[in-house]
Amino acid sequence: MTPALSPSRASDFMQCPLLYRFRVIDRLPEPPSAAAARGTLVHAALERIFDLPAAERTPEATIGLLASEWARLVEEEPDLAGLVLPADEVGNDEGDGPDATEDADTSVHTQAWLDAAAAFVRTWFTLEDPTRLEPAERELYVEAEVDGLVMRGYVDRLDVAADGRLRVVDYKTGRAPSELWEGKALFQMKFYALVLWRTRGVVPTLLQLVYLRDGQVLRYAPDEQDLRATERKIQALWRAIELAAETGDWRPRPGRLCSWCHHKPICPAWGGTPPPLPEDAGQRALDPRATGRSQPADDVVD
Repeated sequence: MTPALSPSRASDFMQCPLLYRFRVIDRLPEPPSAAAARGTLVHAALERIFDLPAAERTPEATIGLLASEWARLVEEEPDLAGLVLPADEVGNDEGDGPDATEDADTSVHTQAWLDAAAAFVRTWFTLEDPTRLEPAERELYVEAEVDGLVMRGYVDRLDVAADGRLRVVDYKTGRAPSELWEGKALFQMKFYALVLWRTRGVVPTLLQLVYLRDGQVLRYAPDEQDLRATERKIQALWRAIELAAETGDWRPRPGRLCSWCHHKPICPAWGGTPPPLPEDAGQRALDPRATGRSQPADDVVD
């Protein structure tokens, strides 16, 4: 078994080691997130639109994909059927607020859900022109092994210029971060850039985060020094995970995101009691099966 890490699980551990434990070791179920599911829906439409000829990639055509893509997602995960929101509840897949869930009139509510997703699509068209884009890859799985650790994840879009330059693009249906949180947002992108550099031998020219809630784009041009620093950070993070696995010390790190954590009732920081560690906890902590996509639109949505 080769240990593996994705940006999502790395972010979990940095946010709260106990959250990493709950997701990777205990593998506790989490109810589907309405905001994340809507993010997955928007991601799917933005991926599929590039199947059409350039001239047909219009806002109306992309919005027209939402209903069929939502039906496909619900067929794959029936639990998503109940995740619909009122039209004025825009939501945020970055964890900025709670999700509304139920309504008596499901058919009307579903249309409101699709209308909310359509608003994100319209915002995207103010930021990028898909008639002038021909992505080299969409939903690209990337993986590289460095010093015995597999780093992997999913890139929303990879653009490759005629001269070989790479642009890594990720869509977010949350708000753009403040300057204080930009580093956290860029960690995921640098992670992908590092994997692409290690597999293709090319440092991506541009990392681009497209925020569809408030119509902003965060761009960053990495260099080798950046990516080497990211690699050192990931290696140090993995050593910390290994140490926690050896000692069983998965201490919580309370913060502002605790309010939206599904595991708060069993967190000792809030008076709860975690379940006993499984007998194979150490192995599970390093199990690559726990590092893939765990929620809709996770960054890898993992």
